[in-house]
Amino acid sequence: MKRHPFEPARLIAGLTALTVGTAYGLDALGIWHPPGPWLFLTVPAGLLLSGITAAVWATARRRHARHAEQPATPPPP
Repeated sequence: MKRHPFEPARLIAGLTALTVGTAYGLDALGIWHPPGPWLFLTVPAGLLLSGITAAVWATARRRHARHAEQPATPPPP
């Protein structure tokens, strides 16, 4: 299997969708009744957190790549 880079933003988005789907399923079964607008606010909050995570992760990758390109010590004159 081809390896792929770790993307934490996709992980957060997936966990948010899984949480909301589970909550709707539990509500449909009558096991748990989520309070008020909890389910409606979970999706935008998860997407916002995912977007922030993607921005931070991209910045960190760019910064790491920039430092990896530069030599550790300056060349001697």
